[in-house]
Amino acid sequence: MRRNREGLLVVLSGPSGSGKDTVLSELAEHADEDIALSVSLTTRERRSWEVDGTHYYFVTRDYFEQKLKAGEILEHTCYCGNYYGTPKSTVDEWLARGKTVILKIEVEGAERIRSLYPECVGVFLLPPSLEVLAQRLMGRKSEDAAEIQRRMEIAADELRHASEYDYLILNDELDYAVSDLRAVIRAERQRTCRRKYMISEVTQC
Repeated sequence: MRRNREGLLVVLSGPSGSGKDTVLSELAEHADEDIALSVSLTTRERRSWEVDGTHYYFVTRDYFEQKLKAGEILEHTCYCGNYYGTPKSTVDEWLARGKTVILKIEVEGAERIRSLYPECVGVFLLPPSLEVLAQRLMGRKSEDAAEIQRRMEIAADELRHASEYDYLILNDELDYAVSDLRAVIRAERQRTCRRKYMISEVTQC
């Protein structure tokens, strides 16, 4: 497979409980070498099933704020009282190497990324319904009732921003959601604006 000369930045957003981690984990298992999943920093507590450095880098608030002051955070947001942020240097390095970089970030952070990288592709992961979303949050057993209610209120606000994204993917059946995300990546890789170099390569053969 020919490596793309220009990297592709994909921003994946969706309410807490929409299945972003599960979809990305499944995608990564069968991804080609050109796909890189960016790992964000967060100050929230690690859930029992999460792996540091895989799902997030779990750091202290002081550490996060030091990185923020040093300009080493590409974007950040405060969600339910905790910081979330994307390391800048890794993303830029991967893009320069022609990789497809996927950022899992909240709606607020996605707006920041779009301002910095206008060519990025936005994908919003939708739950089948708010009822299903609430069931998923309760099923995690990592938040109390008050926290779940707060996340549901935030989710309702985030869903109002879904139309600002380039693609909407319904996460009803996991396999279909992963397949849809893979199809978006494949199609975006073939856009003329990213592959103009191929025309000259072909005509010079």
